[in-house]
Amino acid sequence: MATERSVYMGPRLKRLRRELGLTQAQVAGDLDVSPSYVALLERNQRPLTADLLLRLARTYKMDLSDIAGDGGADYAARLAAALKDPMFADIDLPALEVTDVATSFPGISEAFLRLHTAWAERQLELADRGALGSDEADPTDPVAEVQRFLAARHNYFAAIDDAAEAIAAKVAEAGGMTPYLRAAHSLRVRRPPAEVLGGSQRRYDRHRGEILLDDTLDTASQTFQLALQLAYIELSRTIDASVKAGQRMSEPGRTLARRALANYAAAGIVMPYAAFARAAEVRGYDIEALGRAFGASFEQVAHRLTTLQKPGQERVPFFFIRVDRAGNVSKRLDGAGFPFARHGGACPLWSLHHVFSTPRQIVTQWLELPDGKRFFSIARTVTAGGGGFGSARIERAVALGCAAEHADRLVYTRMQPDLTPDKATPIGVTCRLCQRIDCAARSAPPVGRLMLAEDYHRGAAPFTFDDR
Repeated sequence: MATERSVYMGPRLKRLRRELGLTQAQVAGDLDVSPSYVALLERNQRPLTADLLLRLARTYKMDLSDIAGDGGADYAARLAAALKDPMFADIDLPALEVTDVATSFPGISEAFLRLHTAWAERQLELADRGALGSDEADPTDPVAEVQRFLAARHNYFAAIDDAAEAIAAKVAEAGGMTPYLRAAHSLRVRRPPAEVLGGSQRRYDRHRGEILLDDTLDTASQTFQLALQLAYIELSRTIDASVKAGQRMSEPGRTLARRALANYAAAGIVMPYAAFARAAEVRGYDIEALGRAFGASFEQVAHRLTTLQKPGQERVPFFFIRVDRAGNVSKRLDGAGFPFARHGGACPLWSLHHVFSTPRQIVTQWLELPDGKRFFSIARTVTAGGGGFGSARIERAVALGCAAEHADRLVYTRMQPDLTPDKATPIGVTCRLCQRIDCAARSAPPVGRLMLAEDYHRGAAPFTFDDR
């Protein structure tokens, strides 16, 4: 005689009940069981049988996968990622124990993950203060706040990515962004001349039911702007909830964080996680090829590649940086452990600062830091604005990079077999922290080095140091 399959999923049942706003007694009445039996189910003292699972689905008009789906797998993956932090290195944490905690105690798991994220943000804030000195640091710098907010979460937001992926599926089913906006929100898209918009790239006119786009925007930019407006319309609450999870942010910081997450959501709609992550691996992280496949710009693709850190489905961890000709950093995302200069200029030996002389050409380079760590860098210029004669254009340089152990997965190393790690360019984080005393490109002496007078001797480097 066949036995009825049963599983223990008390915490998940309890969570579903709370999401429905029901008491144990109400659920018991709906399922024709006793309240004490529901209590036993939620405490994992009784299994949830297949028959009862079906009754739950029929009663509350839910998909079986929503009830029986392995919610613990996501928590287990997130916990495992957090427990890789060096602070836990001396603790034996078997994978089975992590899975047991995630499955049986999702509330405790979520509490731990929130505490760990808050701790990571605090560590980054202290690092910022230490870099400047406590008397000079500004803990309310909104840009630094958002950088800490993103870095503490490895630039990955599960709720936003999942929701954006669902929207992307609806957009594809509707036949594109414009028909979807018309069908789902009764919005039409118009592309008037730039002067009509008065300097705006996009304007949402709720009264007339229109989204206006600057007609000088290229196709990738138009698509992204429509996705961005769609994110503000459909994902506003999800974005706000993610921002509220940030610790100690000022009002300007929250405003910038909301904008950053809206752009994150737009990228998730244009380049949905599963499809994009799969294509990235197949194409060897070829940025230009991915851009053509998803109708996105070089910078949009490079930015999106830094977000592929879904627990259990991680891809190559990248860092990203964008600078202008003067070296000013306008965007910085670190998912690869690259020690960016938080204050002061970056190293001039990095090809990121040379690509302005070869516009729109990809320049690759191996980098070696003073501590011996090596990274692979992909740099290129990108242009914003333009679109018509006399229109203002802004040229910047972007670099995407990864640690040496992941570089063999990139098409750029496979297609350049002569470009090997042993040919890495020695660079520093910033001159004040770099102890390469013979560097001719140095602009400032390193901290802690005693300089010598040059009355009788001058070397090739800008400064001469006492090596004692």
